[in-house]
Amino acid sequence: MGGDEAVIRSPAQLGQLVQTLRRQRNLSQRELAQSAGGISQARMSALELHPERLTLDRLLLITAALDLELVVRPRTAPAPVAEW
Repeated sequence: MGGDEAVIRSPAQLGQLVQTLRRQRNLSQRELAQSAGGISQARMSALELHPERLTLDRLLLITAALDLELVVRPRTAPAPVAEW
């Protein structure tokens, strides 16, 4: 996995990532909301706090607005634990 990639395995991680990336790009919730299909700032706030309510369509609009792409791949196996 490259340095610019993030692995998301829970809705909470997704909400935090969206918020972090939005802030890194110096975007307000209102600005991102407008770029992601014209939703309200309140709705964007709710989606950052409760990403389990995101539809796939809205997720793709948000990733596009943040200049990201969604990649789905098989999980990587954890490293085996050495027994002593």
